[in-house]
Amino acid sequence: MKTYCLALDLHDDPKLIAEYRRYHEPGTIWPEVVDNILGQGILRERIFLVGNRMVMVLDVTDDFSFEAKAAGDQGNKKMREWEELMWKYQKALSQARPGEKWIQMEQIFETP
Repeated sequence: MKTYCLALDLHDDPKLIAEYRRYHEPGTIWPEVVDNILGQGILRERIFLVGNRMVMVLDVTDDFSFEAKAAGDQGNKKMREWEELMWKYQKALSQARPGEKWIQMEQIFETP
């Protein structure tokens, strides 16, 4: 198993942040989104929030690929709808390339 950590910001607007949180509550998040996530080698996904900064932690299978996930998401109509809806709330980090959303973070410390 591998673990990845990614970051993304939300627009700094309390109303939009509250809406975004509601979309991710159990029973509110689209079941097709959860099924798609779990069907692409992601064993567990967690999103943490402080202010308007989000951190996503992915526990994935050893053969997980971000490229394959992106292609799978692009080929899934519900995922395209979800991503378009979520972009209303999300704001790329300053170091993001055009069209890039979640940015993989570099691990700089781990306890021995």
